[in-house]
Amino acid sequence: MRAFVWPLPAVVVWLLSWAAFAATTALGWSPLAGFVLGCAISVAGTVLGASLVQRALLVGGFPVSLAASGAIASIPAWWWLVPVAALGTLYPLRTWRDAPLFPTPTGVLRGLARAAPLGGDRARGGPRVLDAGCGLGHGLEALRREYPHASLDGLEWSWPLWLACGLRCPWADVRRGDIWKADWSAYDLVYLFQRPESMPRAVEKARRELRAGAYLVSLEFEAPGLEPVEVLRPDGDRRVYVYRPSAQPHHTPHREALAAPGRQDIIDLDTPTVH
Repeated sequence: MRAFVWPLPAVVVWLLSWAAFAATTALGWSPLAGFVLGCAISVAGTVLGASLVQRALLVGGFPVSLAASGAIASIPAWWWLVPVAALGTLYPLRTWRDAPLFPTPTGVLRGLARAAPLGGDRARGGPRVLDAGCGLGHGLEALRREYPHASLDGLEWSWPLWLACGLRCPWADVRRGDIWKADWSAYDLVYLFQRPESMPRAVEKARRELRAGAYLVSLEFEAPGLEPVEVLRPDGDRRVYVYRPSAQPHHTPHREALAAPGRQDIIDLDTPTVH
């Protein structure tokens, strides 16, 4: 659905919500039950929104059009808070600063184990992999196919998504938490499907916490300041960027200031010394 051009996803979600409302009415249910079901479909449809505005339109289209139609004039006014409350539960306030719920497409991580080999196995205390912002667990499933012997962890802030992911992926350690406050130092690979605005923060955290040789993997969005060791599907629209932050120099403002013109006593810290 994400490949569809906007507003087609919104039209589909609105039609499904109206169809559910009409079906419940035909079955003799109360208009209130049809309203709640239609709103639930609208909230679930927010996974198809690529921005705050699109998600607001997806969740609001059905109740607003229903109100305009006058079909449920008997419903108390406070029930109109149902879709807002449901959306707030699914997407807590802090999650709006990060990526929305976009599941990792099937097969998009194929070849990752070759580009970022981890080795070892779980019985011997093998590698650990983190899906930072695991949503419903699509990324964890893709990572499991690539690293069947790794210990897989998922981290998700939204508690409904956390519960759903834990049920869907019982073989992974799925925890509720903030990906920016969690410690990444124990992991050999951290996988992200964020958005461009949050990638600089991810780079800073990866440089600070990832152990030597560990990988940072980003679906679709590049990590500014890092050079990928490989890009999977470089000619496709769903690129996977594989980074090794510890293997790259970290340019700081202090270092650039020291290397000002006229200074001849500065050692280039980024140039390896030959012994």
